[in-house]
Amino acid sequence: MKVKALILGMGLLGSLSAFAAGELRYGVEAEYPPFESRNSAGQLEGFDIDLGNAICKAAQLKCSWVEGSFDALIPGLVAKKFDAINSAMNITDQRRKSIDFTQPIYRIPSQLVGKAGSGMQATPEGLQGKTIGVLQGSIQETFAKEHWEKHGVTVVSYRDQNMAWADLLNGRIDASLVMSAAGQAGFLSKPQGKGFGFIGQPVADDTILGSGIGFGLRKGDAATKKQLDAAIDKVRADGTITRLAAKYFPGIDVSVK
Repeated sequence: MKVKALILGMGLLGSLSAFAAGELRYGVEAEYPPFESRNSAGQLEGFDIDLGNAICKAAQLKCSWVEGSFDALIPGLVAKKFDAINSAMNITDQRRKSIDFTQPIYRIPSQLVGKAGSGMQATPEGLQGKTIGVLQGSIQETFAKEHWEKHGVTVVSYRDQNMAWADLLNGRIDASLVMSAAGQAGFLSKPQGKGFGFIGQPVADDTILGSGIGFGLRKGDAATKKQLDAAIDKVRADGTITRLAAKYFPGIDVSVK
């Protein structure tokens, strides 16, 4: 029993080692502006970067960032390559099978981006024979495969969203399903987005699209959850989330219902 207790104690110490050092390692996929990307100087920037730094400050922790593709973030978290996923990851029942989450921090609708005046609709019937691009490992990928692919719509998955935008421009895909803020800031507001726009209304399916965006945590990491949830409460109460949303997502209500 003493040996078992010692092993369990060592495991607990290992899980808390980042906080003993006062550091929180975030996992991030840095190809999804305005949530996270690198600027011309090679520095990380975006809503989630500013939010993550604010939450670390509220929790009196030092932030560091570990980059990877979006679909590699959950495996990386489980493998302890970092302590929390901070990469616009929606909280869903499917993901809860593998990881835990903080409380929801904000919410962004998902919407289709395509050629203006194309006549497409964000429905199985309105996308018949079309090809839709999605980010690999995203809830938009899950939604498109569940609601559209089964009805004759081709769904193509990309390692990062910039690849989908490139294929939309060269005509390899007809539209891309993304979080609306990413579509606006990452494509439509740029010169290459001229002639494109949102197609129809935001899509809806709470089971797939989730209850909001939070930080992904390892299963059973109650200490990290408690510390980050308290910090999230602080940055919500002092208006930080509202200010950052106004900066990065003007006109979009990000509040968690």
